[in-house]
Amino acid sequence: MSRVTVNDATLHYDDRGPTDGTPVVLVHGHPFNRTLWAPQAEALATAGYRVVTPDLRGYGDSGVTPGKVFLSDFADDLAALADHLGIESAVIGGVSMGGQIAMDFRRRYPRRVRALVLSDTSADAETDEGKAFRNSLADRLLAEGMDGYAKEVIDKMLASYNVTALPGVAAQVLGMMRATDPRGAAAALRGRAERPDYNDTLAAVDVPTLIVVGADDAYTPVATAEAMHRLVPHATLSVIERAGHLPGAEQPQRFNQVLLDFLRTEVPAR
Repeated sequence: MSRVTVNDATLHYDDRGPTDGTPVVLVHGHPFNRTLWAPQAEALATAGYRVVTPDLRGYGDSGVTPGKVFLSDFADDLAALADHLGIESAVIGGVSMGGQIAMDFRRRYPRRVRALVLSDTSADAETDEGKAFRNSLADRLLAEGMDGYAKEVIDKMLASYNVTALPGVAAQVLGMMRATDPRGAAAALRGRAERPDYNDTLAAVDVPTLIVVGADDAYTPVATAEAMHRLVPHATLSVIERAGHLPGAEQPQRFNQVLLDFLRTEVPAR
């Protein structure tokens, strides 16, 4: 694990694989940390890719910025981290909120994106109902902490049947959620509530794009992934069976194969 201070935030990150390999930056969602991508980081590094997995500000071991952190702030942090690592352009991937950060990165830094990997995410702006919910949840996390929330959403983060079928994965996901600083989670929730619409961003994408979704995702279902695919008709769409909102954790072998096949086929070697 390494760390760097960018934009007044201290970020912790892992940088694995050969430094001359094609760089792949993987962005976790809320309320997780970089270890969510451990199966993918290992597989990609073994295959010769340079894999960077940061803890977003407010999550994992990174510093906390209380108040409100916008998706654009996270995207700017990624750009600064890439600068620090000497990475001019990379494959940018993310799951859930991380996918929205990847889209925001593409919107702000289009020439730095060699390809997009969007897992279990949505391009739509937040609804008024969603804004109220996220701000209310932020208040609750600050008042109560993460434990109750983690217990409530575990069977939506994973497909409900995987909570019992994959106890090790469920324990890992619960552990990440419980370990998140409520101030960081709340700040991200408030910023995400004001996220822009990324549909135009997606429609303009001209780089290779992989859209992945768990077949039983309760938050961003297959229909949402299909709608994104219609915006990017040249994209590859893959549905991961026996998985919910976190297919990279629930079905890592299948997810890794889809990811590696996409990179080898669609992304020229550096």
